[in-house]
Amino acid sequence: MHTIKNYGSALQTYATQRILEEMGADVEIINYIRKKNLDSNLSETWTRSDRGAKKAIKKMVLHPTIHRWKKVFWNYLKKNLSLSEHIYVEIEDFENHPIKADIYCTGSDQVWNSGWNDGIEYPFFLTFAPSDKPKIALSASIGKSELSVEEISLIKPLLEKYRYITMREKTGLDLIRAMGIENSALCLDPTLLLSREQWLEHMKYKERRKKYVLIYQLNHNTEFDRYAVEFAKRKNLELVRFCTRFDQKRLPGKSVIIPEVEEFPGLIANAEYVITDSFHATAFSINLNTKFISIYPKDYSSRLNDILILTGLESRHLKSYEDFEIADKEIDFSSVNKIIIREREKSLNTIRYMLNMCE
Repeated sequence: MHTIKNYGSALQTYATQRILEEMGADVEIINYIRKKNLDSNLSETWTRSDRGAKKAIKKMVLHPTIHRWKKVFWNYLKKNLSLSEHIYVEIEDFENHPIKADIYCTGSDQVWNSGWNDGIEYPFFLTFAPSDKPKIALSASIGKSELSVEEISLIKPLLEKYRYITMREKTGLDLIRAMGIENSALCLDPTLLLSREQWLEHMKYKERRKKYVLIYQLNHNTEFDRYAVEFAKRKNLELVRFCTRFDQKRLPGKSVIIPEVEEFPGLIANAEYVITDSFHATAFSINLNTKFISIYPKDYSSRLNDILILTGLESRHLKSYEDFEIADKEIDFSSVNKIIIREREKSLNTIRYMLNMCE
């Protein structure tokens, strides 16, 4: 999902490509853009539940955001990714412009989350790949802790055609193994497969005058906002909000509005604390050794829970908006780093094994 206007999605795609290239592969990212994510359709997609004057006003408000998204994300993708020459939107595009490769790979993030994808997104199951070529998945995510009987009946035959599957979350691995998919293993999110030093080289950072608490918030939540304001006040730190849209400027905190993609890890690395409901902001906080507070979103929180359990950081999950002592619990990053290094090496070895299976 490299073309959705999301910082974690863009950075995990970069990390996926870099890891595979370091293993000696020539990598091409299939430039697949679902119709709702086409730049020309973004204003309609973001206002699809609105009608009349409200819809028109909302589109006007979104216009500068969408203009900025196009510049920020496409500049990053074109600069850092080996994108296919053709853009794929419809199923017919895969037939009209066949992709020739030795190995076909489903990438990371919530590629198999039918809730997020509004149903089964068949290209993410590589249904277009030739039947005589191996198919693999690198740190794929279902994003949910359970599947309906109907969904299992749809995706099980698709998964059975894979040579090997690695899943990002234990909950996802348990789900596919319950279907009988044994050729599978856990794999860290691609952003965690790159070291702290590699991200420090890749990131950008504009020096700030004051020490700060960073908010990266994907889901509107007034309790989250009130908590962050009070937390920063108690810590005597500036509250900085990473805004993914211009209209978020009205929310509490000093706004950093739609910065360059490389500034995402930069702002996290230099924060005193990060408060977030995002999986990737949590993963980067762990990897960059920044103290953080994780607030679970209403939907698809299993991915956050799994990464905290894996790293022994369950105590960073905020369970009460009255808990301001959570930040006083020290994080033993030396212990966390040992876990990440161990799991990173296991994941990289699994990817090498998976690639060798395909030769």
